[in-house]
Amino acid sequence: MSIPAEEIPARPSPGADTPESVRISCQGVSMWYGPKQALHDVTLDIPANRVTALIGPSGCGKSTFLRCLNRMNDLIPGARVEGSILLDGHDILGPGTDVVDLRRQVGMVFQRWNPFPKSVFDNVAYGPRIHGVRDRARLAAIVEHALARAGLWDEVRDRLRASALELSGGQQQRLCIARALAVEPEVLLMDEPASALDPISTARLEDLIEELKQRYTIVIVTHNMQQAARISDRTAFFYMGRVVEYDRTQKIFTSPGQEQTEAYITGRFG
Repeated sequence: MSIPAEEIPARPSPGADTPESVRISCQGVSMWYGPKQALHDVTLDIPANRVTALIGPSGCGKSTFLRCLNRMNDLIPGARVEGSILLDGHDILGPGTDVVDLRRQVGMVFQRWNPFPKSVFDNVAYGPRIHGVRDRARLAAIVEHALARAGLWDEVRDRLRASALELSGGQQQRLCIARALAVEPEVLLMDEPASALDPISTARLEDLIEELKQRYTIVIVTHNMQQAARISDRTAFFYMGRVVEYDRTQKIFTSPGQEQTEAYITGRFG
Protein backbone atom coordinates (compact mmCIF):
# COMPACT_ATOMS: atom_id res chain seq x y z
CA MET A 1 0.00 0.00 0.00
CA SER A 2 1.06 3.58 -0.62
CA ILE A 3 1.18 6.30 2.03
CA PRO A 4 -2.41 7.32 2.88
CA ALA A 5 -3.42 10.63 1.34
CA GLU A 6 -4.40 12.09 4.71
CA GLU A 7 -0.77 11.75 5.88
CA ILE A 8 0.49 13.99 3.07
CA PRO A 9 -0.04 17.72 3.66
CA ALA A 10 -2.18 19.45 1.08
CA ARG A 11 -0.14 21.78 -1.13
CA PRO A 12 -1.37 24.48 -3.44
CA SER A 13 -2.36 23.09 -6.80
CA PRO A 14 -1.07 25.25 -9.66
CA GLY A 15 -3.91 27.02 -11.41
CA ALA A 16 -5.14 30.50 -12.05
CA ASP A 17 -4.03 31.69 -8.62
CA THR A 18 -0.76 29.76 -8.30
CA PRO A 19 0.72 29.32 -11.77
CA GLU A 20 3.84 27.20 -12.07
CA SER A 21 6.72 28.49 -14.13
CA VAL A 22 9.71 26.36 -15.06
CA ARG A 23 12.95 27.52 -13.44
CA ILE A 24 15.16 24.64 -14.63
CA SER A 25 14.51 22.49 -17.69
CA CYS A 26 16.64 19.36 -18.13
CA GLN A 27 16.59 17.60 -21.48
CA GLY A 28 18.40 14.33 -22.16
CA VAL A 29 20.98 14.77 -19.39
CA SER A 30 23.50 11.93 -19.33
CA MET A 31 26.69 11.82 -17.30
CA TRP A 32 29.80 9.72 -17.08
CA TYR A 33 32.53 9.30 -14.48
CA GLY A 34 35.25 8.26 -16.89
CA PRO A 35 33.89 5.18 -18.72
CA LYS A 36 31.09 4.57 -16.20
CA GLN A 37 27.73 6.10 -17.09
CA ALA A 38 25.96 7.45 -13.98
CA LEU A 39 22.94 9.20 -15.54
CA HIS A 40 20.89 8.12 -18.53
CA ASP A 41 18.81 10.61 -20.53
CA VAL A 42 17.28 12.48 -17.58
CA THR A 43 14.50 14.80 -18.74
CA LEU A 44 12.40 16.82 -16.28
CA ASP A 45 11.28 20.38 -15.56
CA ILE A 46 11.79 21.89 -12.11
CA PRO A 47 9.17 24.54 -11.24
CA ALA A 48 10.02 27.86 -9.63
CA ASN A 49 9.19 28.47 -5.96
CA ARG A 50 8.45 24.83 -5.29
CA VAL A 51 10.30 22.07 -3.46
CA THR A 52 11.32 19.20 -5.73
CA ALA A 53 12.48 16.03 -3.97
CA LEU A 54 14.80 13.47 -5.55
CA ILE A 55 14.37 10.01 -4.05
CA GLY A 56 15.76 6.56 -4.77
CA PRO A 57 18.17 3.96 -3.36
CA SER A 58 21.83 4.70 -2.70
CA GLY A 59 23.87 4.97 -5.87
CA CYS A 60 20.86 5.64 -8.12
CA GLY A 61 22.18 8.96 -9.45
CA LYS A 62 20.13 11.51 -7.52
CA SER A 63 23.10 13.31 -5.92
CA THR A 64 24.99 13.12 -9.20
CA PHE A 65 22.05 14.79 -10.92
CA LEU A 66 21.81 17.42 -8.18
CA ARG A 67 25.46 18.34 -8.71
CA CYS A 68 24.84 18.73 -12.44
CA LEU A 69 22.53 21.65 -11.67
CA ASN A 70 25.43 23.86 -10.58
CA ARG A 71 28.19 21.99 -12.38
CA MET A 72 29.86 20.74 -9.23
CA ASN A 73 30.71 17.59 -11.17
CA ASP A 74 33.15 19.69 -13.18
CA LEU A 75 35.48 19.37 -10.20
CA ILE A 76 35.73 15.59 -10.65
CA PRO A 77 38.47 14.45 -13.09
CA GLY A 78 37.03 12.53 -16.03
CA ALA A 79 33.43 13.64 -15.44
CA ARG A 80 31.45 14.42 -18.60
CA VAL A 81 27.87 15.63 -19.07
CA GLU A 82 25.73 15.64 -22.21
CA GLY A 83 22.30 17.10 -22.88
CA SER A 84 21.01 20.51 -21.85
CA ILE A 85 20.14 22.14 -18.53
CA LEU A 86 18.33 25.42 -19.03
CA LEU A 87 18.28 27.84 -16.08
CA ASP A 88 15.77 30.55 -16.95
CA GLY A 89 16.30 29.65 -20.60
CA HIS A 90 20.13 29.70 -20.54
CA ASP A 91 21.98 26.41 -21.09
CA ILE A 92 24.37 26.16 -18.15
CA LEU A 93 26.27 23.35 -19.91
CA GLY A 94 27.22 25.72 -22.71
CA PRO A 95 30.90 26.69 -23.17
CA GLY A 96 30.25 30.37 -22.40
CA THR A 97 28.84 29.73 -18.92
CA ASP A 98 30.46 31.65 -16.06
CA VAL A 99 30.62 28.79 -13.55
CA VAL A 100 31.43 31.09 -10.62
CA ASP A 101 28.32 33.14 -11.31
CA LEU A 102 26.30 29.96 -11.86
CA ARG A 103 27.21 28.74 -8.38
CA ARG A 104 26.11 32.08 -7.00
CA GLN A 105 22.73 31.67 -8.70
CA VAL A 106 22.47 28.01 -7.69
CA GLY A 107 23.58 27.59 -4.09
CA MET A 108 24.22 24.27 -2.42
CA VAL A 109 23.88 22.84 1.09
CA PHE A 110 25.63 19.54 1.70
CA GLN A 111 24.76 16.42 3.66
CA ARG A 112 27.20 17.20 6.45
CA TRP A 113 27.33 20.79 7.61
CA ASN A 114 30.66 22.35 6.63
CA PRO A 115 31.13 25.77 8.22
CA PHE A 116 34.51 27.37 7.71
CA PRO A 117 36.77 27.55 10.79
CA LYS A 118 35.92 31.24 11.05
CA SER A 119 33.48 33.37 12.99
CA VAL A 120 29.73 33.16 12.39
CA PHE A 121 29.90 36.58 10.73
CA ASP A 122 32.81 35.69 8.45
CA ASN A 123 31.12 32.47 7.35
CA VAL A 124 28.09 34.36 6.05
CA ALA A 125 30.11 37.29 4.71
CA TYR A 126 32.48 35.00 2.79
CA GLY A 127 30.46 34.82 -0.43
CA PRO A 128 29.61 38.54 -0.66
CA ARG A 129 33.30 39.38 -0.08
CA ILE A 130 34.30 37.01 -2.89
CA HIS A 131 31.87 38.88 -5.12
CA GLY A 132 33.39 42.24 -4.27
CA VAL A 133 31.38 43.58 -1.32
CA ARG A 134 33.76 45.45 0.99
CA ASP A 135 31.62 48.05 2.75
CA ARG A 136 31.30 47.01 6.40
CA ALA A 137 27.78 48.37 6.87
CA ARG A 138 26.55 46.61 3.76
CA LEU A 139 28.21 43.36 4.82
CA ALA A 140 26.61 43.63 8.26
CA ALA A 141 23.19 44.12 6.67
CA ILE A 142 23.70 41.15 4.32
CA VAL A 143 24.79 38.90 7.19
CA GLU A 144 21.83 39.87 9.38
CA HIS A 145 19.39 39.41 6.51
CA ALA A 146 20.79 35.98 5.53
CA LEU A 147 20.83 34.74 9.13
CA ALA A 148 17.26 35.94 9.61
CA ARG A 149 16.10 34.10 6.49
CA ALA A 150 17.81 30.96 7.76
CA GLY A 151 15.98 31.29 11.09
CA LEU A 152 19.23 31.75 13.01
CA TRP A 153 19.59 35.48 13.70
CA ASP A 154 17.91 35.51 17.12
CA GLU A 155 20.12 32.62 18.27
CA VAL A 156 23.48 34.06 17.17
CA ARG A 157 23.05 37.85 17.11
CA ASP A 158 25.24 38.11 20.22
CA ARG A 159 27.73 35.51 19.00
CA LEU A 160 28.65 36.82 15.57
CA ARG A 161 32.38 36.94 16.42
CA ALA A 162 32.39 33.48 18.00
CA SER A 163 33.64 30.49 16.05
CA ALA A 164 31.01 28.85 13.88
CA LEU A 165 32.34 25.51 15.12
CA GLU A 166 30.95 26.28 18.58
CA LEU A 167 27.36 26.11 17.29
CA SER A 168 25.22 22.98 17.56
CA GLY A 169 24.87 20.69 14.55
CA GLY A 170 21.44 22.05 13.65
CA GLN A 171 22.68 25.62 13.99
CA GLN A 172 25.72 24.87 11.84
CA GLN A 173 23.48 23.47 9.10
CA ARG A 174 21.29 26.59 9.19
CA LEU A 175 24.46 28.69 9.13
CA CYS A 176 25.48 26.91 5.93
CA ILE A 177 22.05 27.75 4.50
CA ALA A 178 22.55 31.40 5.51
CA ARG A 179 25.96 31.34 3.82
CA ALA A 180 24.33 30.14 0.61
CA LEU A 181 21.55 32.74 0.85
CA ALA A 182 23.97 35.62 1.41
CA VAL A 183 24.85 35.78 -2.30
CA GLU A 184 21.17 35.98 -3.32
CA PRO A 185 20.77 32.72 -5.26
CA GLU A 186 17.74 31.83 -7.35
CA VAL A 187 17.94 28.10 -6.64
CA LEU A 188 18.94 26.21 -3.51
CA LEU A 189 20.20 22.63 -3.80
CA MET A 190 20.16 20.45 -0.69
CA ASP A 191 21.88 17.07 -0.55
CA GLU A 192 20.49 15.09 2.42
CA PRO A 193 20.58 18.22 4.62
CA ALA A 194 18.85 16.56 7.60
CA SER A 195 20.50 13.14 7.52
CA ALA A 196 22.85 13.91 10.44
CA LEU A 197 20.39 16.01 12.48
CA ASP A 198 18.33 15.07 15.51
CA PRO A 199 14.51 15.04 15.16
CA ILE A 200 14.02 18.52 16.65
CA SER A 201 16.64 20.08 14.37
CA THR A 202 15.16 18.18 11.41
CA ALA A 203 11.70 19.60 12.14
CA ARG A 204 13.11 23.12 12.31
CA LEU A 205 14.94 22.60 9.02
CA GLU A 206 11.76 21.34 7.34
CA ASP A 207 9.84 24.39 8.59
CA LEU A 208 12.62 26.58 7.21
CA ILE A 209 12.44 24.89 3.79
CA GLU A 210 8.70 25.56 3.69
CA GLU A 211 9.38 29.26 4.34
CA LEU A 212 12.29 29.51 1.89
CA LYS A 213 10.32 28.20 -1.08
CA GLN A 214 8.35 31.44 -1.10
CA ARG A 215 11.52 33.09 -2.43
CA TYR A 216 13.64 30.27 -3.85
CA THR A 217 13.39 27.20 -6.02
CA ILE A 218 14.53 24.25 -3.90
CA VAL A 219 15.74 20.82 -5.01
CA ILE A 220 16.40 18.34 -2.22
CA VAL A 221 17.87 14.84 -2.18
CA THR A 222 16.49 12.71 0.64
CA HIS A 223 16.35 9.04 1.61
CA ASN A 224 13.52 9.80 4.05
CA MET A 225 10.22 9.00 2.35
CA GLN A 226 8.16 10.72 5.04
CA GLN A 227 10.28 13.83 4.72
CA ALA A 228 9.82 13.92 0.94
CA ALA A 229 6.06 13.52 1.42
CA ARG A 230 5.95 16.29 4.04
CA ILE A 231 7.98 19.03 2.40
CA SER A 232 8.00 18.59 -1.37
CA ASP A 233 5.60 19.64 -4.09
CA ARG A 234 7.06 17.37 -6.77
CA THR A 235 9.03 14.15 -6.48
CA ALA A 236 11.33 12.38 -8.92
CA PHE A 237 12.12 8.71 -8.30
CA PHE A 238 15.56 7.74 -9.60
CA TYR A 239 16.72 4.18 -10.15
CA MET A 240 19.98 3.06 -11.77
CA GLY A 241 20.68 6.50 -13.17
CA ARG A 242 17.25 6.98 -14.74
CA VAL A 243 14.11 8.84 -13.75
CA VAL A 244 11.46 6.15 -13.34
CA GLU A 245 8.67 8.56 -12.44
CA TYR A 246 8.25 12.29 -11.85
CA ASP A 247 5.01 13.87 -10.72
CA ARG A 248 3.27 15.79 -7.99
CA THR A 249 4.30 14.43 -4.62
CA GLN A 250 0.79 13.48 -3.54
CA LYS A 251 0.34 11.37 -6.68
CA ILE A 252 3.75 9.71 -6.33
CA PHE A 253 3.01 8.65 -2.75
CA THR A 254 -0.66 7.73 -3.07
CA SER A 255 -1.09 6.43 -6.62
CA PRO A 256 2.27 5.99 -8.36
CA GLY A 257 2.11 5.12 -12.03
CA GLN A 258 5.04 2.69 -12.03
CA GLU A 259 5.38 -0.58 -10.13
CA GLN A 260 9.03 0.22 -9.34
CA THR A 261 8.01 3.46 -7.70
CA GLU A 262 5.40 1.77 -5.52
CA ALA A 263 7.82 -0.98 -4.56
CA TYR A 264 10.38 1.60 -3.43
CA ILE A 265 8.14 3.91 -1.45
CA THR A 266 6.48 0.98 0.33
CA GLY A 267 9.87 -0.45 1.30
CA ARG A 268 9.82 -3.59 -0.83
CA PHE A 269 13.28 -2.72 -2.13
CA GLY A 270 15.91 -0.03 -1.73
